[in-house]
Amino acid sequence: MRIGELSARTGASRRSLRYYEEQGLLVSSRSPSGQRHYEDEHVQRVLLVQAFLAAGMSSGTIAEMAPCMSAPSEERARRALEIMGRERARLSEAMDGLASARDALDHLIEDNHAYLARSANDEA
Repeated sequence: MRIGELSARTGASRRSLRYYEEQGLLVSSRSPSGQRHYEDEHVQRVLLVQAFLAAGMSSGTIAEMAPCMSAPSEERARRALEIMGRERARLSEAMDGLASARDALDHLIEDNHAYLARSANDEA
C-alpha cells in the first residue's frame, strides 16, 4: 500500500508517517520511482507507535525498543526490556496519579450534588 492508504487506515498524517520513518520507527520499501510502499503489518506498527506516543513516550525511546521488535538479538532484547520496564513503571505511576485525581473529583462531585440537594430542600 502507498503512504496515503496507510494514512487513511491509521489516522496518522502523511507527515507523521514520514517522521516515523526518519526516526527509525517505521521502514518502507521504495518503488523504482521512489514512492514508499508499506505492508499490512505496518498498520499495526503505526497504531502501536501512536499508542506509545499518546502515552508520553518519546520517539527516541520508542526507537530504542523498535530494533528489538523488528530484528531481535539478545543484546537488543536485554536493552529493550530495561526500557520497557522503565516505561511501564512510569505509566503505572501516571495511571495511579490519574486514578487519585479521578477519585478526588468523584468526591467533589458527590459533595456538590449533596449541597444542591440540601439547597433545594431548604428552599422548599
